[in-house]
Amino acid sequence: MPALSSTMTEGKIVSWIKSEGDLLSKGESVVVVESDKADMDVKTFYDGILAAIVVPEGETAPVGVPIGLLAETEEEIAEAKAKAASKASGSTPPVDINKVVRTGPYGRVTPADVEAAAGIAVSKPSKSLAATVKAAASSSVPPPVPGSNIVPFTTMQAAVSKNMVESLSVPTFRVGYLVITDALDAFHDTVKPKGVSVTMTALLAKAAAMALVQHLQAVKMARASRTTDADKLDLYLLSKKWKELAVKARAKQLQPHEYNSGTFTVSNLGMFGVDRFDAILPPGHGAIMAVGASKPTVLADKDGFFSVKNKMLVNVTADNRIVYGADLAAFLQTFARIVENPESLKL
Repeated sequence: MPALSSTMTEGKIVSWIKSEGDLLSKGESVVVVESDKADMDVKTFYDGILAAIVVPEGETAPVGVPIGLLAETEEEIAEAKAKAASKASGSTPPVDINKVVRTGPYGRVTPADVEAAAGIAVSKPSKSLAATVKAAASSSVPPPVPGSNIVPFTTMQAAVSKNMVESLSVPTFRVGYLVITDALDAFHDTVKPKGVSVTMTALLAKAAAMALVQHLQAVKMARASRTTDADKLDLYLLSKKWKELAVKARAKQLQPHEYNSGTFTVSNLGMFGVDRFDAILPPGHGAIMAVGASKPTVLADKDGFFSVKNKMLVNVTADNRIVYGADLAAFLQTFARIVENPESLKL
């Protein structure tokens, strides 16, 4: 199983393009693997014969584990098949998670539950421990919900969950900033009829990139996918490129260079009416900006007169090992200035 991304720990076999016994040429696609980012064709580095498929379609294997065996000659096929059979016989028997009897707290599955379902002998705990576990299970396991079922994570969902948990170990801090958006809203209305769909997220990303470049050396902007040098791209080209990447992301066809090495992420939930939220820092990123909805707000000017303006709250979560609070505050001031005077976004 190849490592198709820097964060991939396991992969799922989507389909075998080649069958056992097929002749293979170097560089030819053999199997489609679902990584934590996308579905990708895996090519062979050698000429030969696909002697045996070790991991069938629909199953998952850790990175580095053989998923198929290649033979140089027909005489080696029998030996390869024998190796594949021995690997299969020595593997852990599959377990239907829906049929596992749950004894853990709140109906959770424990290792002992899985071993019991697989027919593996489980070492008996001491009586006192067993009594404690039994009492806890009987008091904390909720009654089953009629018609409920467990839907397993996809490879990507499992990777996101794992990466987010790991990210919580990073020393982060958060800074919020209110930005007036009346000028940006009006600017958005003027650029929408140009034939290319320019979203508010694209405008915010462009503004963030332009602000970042004044405080950093290089800008690699990310959403679900990565856009390099977003500050240098024309607004319409940026929107067009993001749309293309979004289509590929939904189809799980992104290539590693299209999602790796992002350093700053924009996460916008404003279109759902969310006022504010905090985002978890993605692995390897310096910061992530969480953007809330723009709302009418009553403001008082320096002369004491009141007016209504649209304001949105942006919350930035940053890695405190590489970003200082004063630098982040300065970036947010620059970002707000660009949003409140958006004509420069056309460049």
